[in-house]
Amino acid sequence: MTDSATPPVDENHLIAERREKLRALRAQGVAYPNDFRRAHYAGDLQAEFADAGRWDAEALEGLGRELHLAGRLMAKRVMGKASFAQIQDESGRIQVFLQANALGEAYEAFKGWDVGDIIAVTGTLTRTRTGELSIRANAIRLLTKSLRPLPDKWHGLADVEQRYRQRYVDLIVTPESREVFILRSKIVRELRNWLDARGFLEVETPMMQLIPGGATARPFVTHHNALDIDLYLRVAPELYLKRLAVGGLERIYEINRNFRNEGVSTRHNPEFTMLELYEAYATYSEVMDLTENLIRDTARTVLGTTTITWEGNAIDLGPAFRRWRMDEAVRHHNPEITVADCTDREALARHCERLKIKVKREWGWGRLLLEIFEATVEHTLIQPTFITQHPEEVSPLARASDTEPGFTDRFELFVNGKELANGFSELNDPEDQAARFRAQVAAKDGGDDEAMHYDADYIRALEYGLAPTGGLGLGIDRLVMLLTGSDSIRDVLLFPYMRPESSGAK
Repeated sequence: MTDSATPPVDENHLIAERREKLRALRAQGVAYPNDFRRAHYAGDLQAEFADAGRWDAEALEGLGRELHLAGRLMAKRVMGKASFAQIQDESGRIQVFLQANALGEAYEAFKGWDVGDIIAVTGTLTRTRTGELSIRANAIRLLTKSLRPLPDKWHGLADVEQRYRQRYVDLIVTPESREVFILRSKIVRELRNWLDARGFLEVETPMMQLIPGGATARPFVTHHNALDIDLYLRVAPELYLKRLAVGGLERIYEINRNFRNEGVSTRHNPEFTMLELYEAYATYSEVMDLTENLIRDTARTVLGTTTITWEGNAIDLGPAFRRWRMDEAVRHHNPEITVADCTDREALARHCERLKIKVKREWGWGRLLLEIFEATVEHTLIQPTFITQHPEEVSPLARASDTEPGFTDRFELFVNGKELANGFSELNDPEDQAARFRAQVAAKDGGDDEAMHYDADYIRALEYGLAPTGGLGLGIDRLVMLLTGSDSIRDVLLFPYMRPESSGAK
């Protein structure tokens, strides 16, 4: 196997040539100048003068407007005493027209510059015979010498992995990738704007915790030297946010980074971003309404549409999202399972055996029902669907149903077979919560690495009184996957987790 970090021989040759050019620049003076001040952007100019009929060459040159641009040299074509170049900045690309008689010695220097170099251009607007908006350069400077050549094409499996490892190159050469991350920023900003407009308060909670809580997940462990104690990177901010709700902050949210020591896939990254919110005097039903409206409005604002194609499936966020009980969904896809079977541990165990679902002896009917749902139903939920009434056994922080023993007032939102959100009426009975913590501790003692710890301080907080409250956790990374039509979570993370390269970069 070839070490991906080691450039091939021809690339090594090119790098050596560029290093020689850099040495020559150093001999001439300051090799990396920092005194140019940019005043204009390629994308803004392309937008302002897009009307070629109105802004022909004569009209543009009549403006007499001097422009100051800087960007990366993405293409060059030298034709004797005249040349063309493409420069790229954060806003887009624009063509530069260069003439020897206007630039003098700088033109000769330009001939030796390389694609990838960062340059400054001063000039005026014009339009070529082919109708392309261009900068007629009257001054050019080399600001940064690029020592490594840009790739001509990035395709195929090996190169996809390289895109993730070398995101800095991917952002330069792949406009589609750059657009995804611009959209991600707009999506997060719109989520904030939407919640702020409805009176929610953004807060921050600890990322290192004495007790990892708020989700059933295996945590990362670290050590604080000064206090000589182990700490855990948070798996969720839930218990801290609900402490704030106890304190009287009745509408709060946090856009947070969470860490779970679990597998890596197209859907999972050990470090991920969530929106988590809580609203006093709201039930899971109102939180479902909020979730639906938040996602729909964000799509409309950021994309201008509620119709999205994701992994070949047309997703419509416009109509009301389906609301479906978990046991009903299981029975719909498994006609052999009866209403009575759904709460019968032995009956569900037989169905699991028939469906070749592995089970553990200590699991109750609630966990078995969830396993059957995940194996037979989850992947079928293409259009937005809220799955409600989750078993209490798998919902240690959710409020138990007042009318259906063993079930909770909880929902999960699925789109295209993927879970996007989880919410419920919060459990605010301190004695019930303490009992569930004890059950989680027993599960942990039985070998469940993902089971929760007993959080005595959180129980103490509940004993002061938590108002009836609804809560939501929305996966930002998966929402961005949906709204950008991205197949893998790695496509929406600037720096996804990757196995270390076999050796360091050369």
